[in-house]
Amino acid sequence: MFSHVTVGSTDLPRAAAFCDAFCDTSCDAVPAPLGLARRPVVPDAGPEAACQTAPGHALPRFHVHNPLDGEPASAGNGSMVAFDAASPVAVAAAHEAALRHGSLDEGAPGPRPRYGQGYYGACLRDPDGNKIQVVYRGDLRADRPPRSACTLLPDSHLTA
Repeated sequence: MFSHVTVGSTDLPRAAAFCDAFCDTSCDAVPAPLGLARRPVVPDAGPEAACQTAPGHALPRFHVHNPLDGEPASAGNGSMVAFDAASPVAVAAAHEAALRHGSLDEGAPGPRPRYGQGYYGACLRDPDGNKIQVVYRGDLRADRPPRSACTLLPDSHLTA
């Protein structure tokens, strides 16, 4: 459905570290909470960016970068990015990792029955104030492919 989602940051190294909290890009021991991997961004005349994607897939991508106009980044009113998690345990792990990396808690992990049977989520604000949700949709799992372990994409998988 989406090619990519982009949010702005006033401090790209801090934002990249926050994003990496969702995925240990070294993948040494524990699978990442969301099964995402950081991938290099092919320069395209845009700003430097941090990028996350599902291992083995070029799209969709989650980008964080400094605003093109050079003005400070600001969070949208009414906007939110929701990351799909493979389980309620992954929701809790991602939420915990985010809190350790400068996030503000806006809703602890737990069931959200008003959004649907099997909906389990957590809400937070990243260090730049962007609203982020991590959600497991137990009611829709049959429609989704299984998740893979975290792996880095080799350069040969880069696309412009």
